Amino acid sequence: MFGLVMRTPPFELQTRPNDMPSIQRKEGWEISENAVTPEEVFMNRRQLIKAGLGIAGAGVVGSLAWNHLNAENFVYDVSRYKKINFIKNEDFKVKRAMTEEAVAGNYNNFYEFSEQKGQVIGLSRNMKTRPWKIEVSGLVNKPLTLDIDDILKQFPQEERIYRFRCVEAWSMVVPWIGFKLSDLIKKVEPKAEAKYVRFLTFKDPDMAPNQKSDRYPWPYYEGLTIEEANNELTLLATGIYGHEMPPQHGAPIRVIVPWKYGFKSIKSIVKIEFTDKQPKTFWSDLIPNEYDFWSNVNPTVPHPRWSQASERLLGKLTGGTIDYTRVPTLMYNGYEAQVAHLYKKT
Repeated sequence: MFGLVMRTPPFELQTRPNDMPSIQRKEGWEISENAVTPEEVFMNRRQLIKAGLGIAGAGVVGSLAWNHLNAENFVYDVSRYKKINFIKNEDFKVKRAMTEEAVAGNYNNFYEFSEQKGQVIGLSRNMKTRPWKIEVSGLVNKPLTLDIDDILKQFPQEERIYRFRCVEAWSMVVPWIGFKLSDLIKKVEPKAEAKYVRFLTFKDPDMAPNQKSDRYPWPYYEGLTIEEANNELTLLATGIYGHEMPPQHGAPIRVIVPWKYGFKSIKSIVKIEFTDKQPKTFWSDLIPNEYDFWSNVNPTVPHPRWSQASERLLGKLTGGTIDYTRVPTLMYNGYEAQVAHLYKKT
């Protein structure tokens, strides 16, 4: 057995002018398709938060995760996942290389299954995602409950290439497939007093073994303001890398909020609720001095235990090694032109 390690290519800041968003620029989110993070690398995150390893331990995260996968001899098999119909939205690209699917697919944070990134893909392998109902309720005029297959029929699916930034200071470039959350919001017609949107994931300890742990307030819950939920970037994702969403990525449907740290993009949603009060959020309840409701990517505000000024951009898997480049973290993860107005004080 050989150990897989993180390999750092020659240091590149990658501070090309076109990659730095500005209010004047039309497409501050753009990235080239070659820059998307491989899927296997994308699938690991949360144990570091709780374990307190922080950036000091971040350099070994990839090595630990891949060693574990190698020990289990588990191989990411893309043929398991159905292709879905979608169009490519060329307005959403990124001027960074896409992460290799094999990397994103094995490098996951999904605490419901495990606190170890490398274990998630195996433990979630047989997750049951059909039937799967999503209830949309609360302060709306037209509450509804939809099955995931109804959603796929009713809402045209599109591919968007987004940066994905973890609070642990690693990142990927990922081709998500889904539709705007605002399209669903229009359908349910929120009432005037609805100011926030609360999201809830599943609870099934028999399927997700770490939900048997009483250390966490399961099921996972998150929230956005209604303005954030209606933003053009906010996606309900049903697929990735050209196929349906694998379990370790949050099958069958999850939220993607690309200007916030990844834990805000809640996985495996079963309920969306509109409310007039700011909802509590999972990590803010657990560690309030480290994770707030907003959790916007901001390189000038360090985590209490590590810097957020730069990140490890995960790329390819080469000879048992995950290649990565350390790059500067962009304000709002590079989406400042699209979202900064949401946070201006009036």
